[in-house]
Formats: sequence, structure tokens, C-alpha cells
Amino acid sequence: MLAFAIVTMFVAGLMVGRTPEYLGKKLEAREVKMTMLSLLSYSLSILGCTALAAAIPQGVAGIANGGPHGFSEILYAFASATGNNGSSFAGLSTNTLFYNVVLAAVMAMGRFIYVIPLLAVAGSLAQKTRVEPSAGSVPTHSPQFVGLLAGVVLIMGDLAYFPAVSLGPVTEQVAMSSGSNSRLLDLRTIRRPVN
Repeated sequence: MLAFAIVTMFVAGLMVGRTPEYLGKKLEAREVKMTMLSLLSYSLSILGCTALAAAIPQGVAGIANGGPHGFSEILYAFASATGNNGSSFAGLSTNTLFYNVVLAAVMAMGRFIYVIPLLAVAGSLAQKTRVEPSAGSVPTHSPQFVGLLAGVVLIMGDLAYFPAVSLGPVTEQVAMSSGSNSRLLDLRTIRRPVN
């Protein structure tokens, strides 16, 4: 949430045309870049590894259900591993060399790689001197900040995860609601060119 708060203060600073401040410290380009690196590493961990597993035969081999449900199984496994839980749907066989190695790497990335840029931000902010709030600063205890923070979290979450969620759970729900039993896209039956 701290990373989203820094991004929110950056957005608020852009809206009022002033240098953003957070807790009396000026946020500069370095802090915002490190914060975005942290947030992007989390999404890359989930979405990048999901795409990798859905594209190679070792990842697709662990799917018990084809179509959107199989994609949802992969997406959930990587989201859970990145979030430090490590659970998966019962239909995904994660006890293979590929999934053991990649899920362990994703779990390490979710625990450590995400935090390193945030520690750099904390160190940078600790070295700065406090400044008095100006007329253009947005107080972090106001309803305006809370609303802006909720908007930033929802927009960034939607932009990052909506394409993947629309390929898996949303497509599966639409197919079930329409009564379609056919597999829209069975990842296991995709023919790959032989070189």
C-alpha cells in the first residue's frame, strides 16, 4: 500500500502542478521510478510467468482442464506463489520440475525483489529533510487523498490484470452462463510448428 500511496502522491502532484510531497518529504523522480519498478516487478512475476507456462509444453502439460479454466489454474498458481501462499487449483499438477522451479523463483521474487526498490525509496526519503506543507500539497489524512488512492489502486490493478482475467475466469463464466460446453481454447491441443 505504501507503493500505491507514493504513486498517488505523484499523480496528485501532477494534477496540481507542484512537486509531490509525502509525509513532509519531497518525492523526486528517483523515488517514483523505484516505486514503479517495485509495482511492475510484482505484475511481471505473475503475468510473465503465467504467459511462459501457457506458452511452453512443460507448463501446459500440468493442466488437467483445457480452455479458460486451465488458464485460470495457471494464473492462480502464479498469483498465489507471488503473494507468498503457494496454493493452486486442484486441477493443476504443480509437482513437476518446471512448476517446482518456476514457482519457487516466483515466490522468491514476490518476497525479495519487490521489497528491494521500496527499501531504496525508504533510504532516500530518510536522508531528506522535512519541508513545511505548501498550499498545493495534498494532506494524506483527507478524504480527497483516500479517494484518489482508491482510484489509483483500482485503475492500476485493472490495467495490469484485466487482460489476463478476461482470458481466464471471465471467459469461463461467460461460456458457462451461455450453456456452452465447448472448449474455447484448449491450451493442451495447440499445434506447435516442428522445426
